[in-house]
Amino acid sequence: MSTVAEKLQRKSQRSAPVKQVRLKLVYIDFWSAVKLSFLVAICLSIALLITTLMIWVVLSSLGIINDLDALFAEILGEDALSLAEILSLGQVMFFASIVAVLNAVGGTVLGAVSALIYNLSVKLTGGLLVGFTNN
Repeated sequence: MSTVAEKLQRKSQRSAPVKQVRLKLVYIDFWSAVKLSFLVAICLSIALLITTLMIWVVLSSLGIINDLDALFAEILGEDALSLAEILSLGQVMFFASIVAVLNAVGGTVLGAVSALIYNLSVKLTGGLLVGFTNN
């Protein structure tokens, strides 16, 4: 008599046939591309803000900003603008926020233009051939 374990072993020895599907990507939906590129750009902007904050905290806690301020005061004189005031947390995060907003807008526009260019180029090339397997 055969046991359940033997039946399962016989089933696992058979290899499933590999099916291959070849599809052509002939159209990218414009609004889907815009939404996806906006989401990716927002994620990158948030990562930029967090990275900027972490770098500022590390530089400030190590005293590098104050050391640079003392070096510039020594080189340029005491009446020069303080580097510590320019590189304060508020100033740095304000600048990083402006860059993050520009990054979000630019990334969204880049995604939209890329989708438009691809949709126009498909008329000349016929699309992108993509292969898929179930294995």
